[in-house]
Amino acid sequence: MEIIKIREHKELADETAEWFHSKWGVPLGAYKESIEESLKNETSVPQWYIAMDKDRIIGGIGVIENDFHNRKDLAPNVCAVYVEEDYRCKGIAGKLLNFVCDDMKQFGIGTLYLLTDHTSFYERYGWDFLCMVQGDEEPDMARMYIHKM
Repeated sequence: MEIIKIREHKELADETAEWFHSKWGVPLGAYKESIEESLKNETSVPQWYIAMDKDRIIGGIGVIENDFHNRKDLAPNVCAVYVEEDYRCKGIAGKLLNFVCDDMKQFGIGTLYLLTDHTSFYERYGWDFLCMVQGDEEPDMARMYIHKM
């Protein structure tokens, strides 16, 4: 498995946008726009990453300013964390999270936030529960986590 920074592999931008769209249902254009922005501004947010096994995308993660919630002050946000089912329970999500934290630290970003419905998953990778936030157009509150590097 190899983790790839999309900003260093522009040829994978479209495939990456399509893969994230297929997992999360967010409009394809939103992913394409965010990935294009990351290619133009390579040293800040947004950023996108994929885990590859040979030529197959097996996982992915992004960093954006706000992951569709009302706490605009809690930024930037890790988003779209996903690992293909047949690759789960192999530590790939943890490797993606650590990789992103290291990369953001190089940009001078010392704190990241993450919005999720999961409980206890992110704690094993050094994330701490911060508070509940309201997701955009979501009826229920969601968990906000923080990670300081």
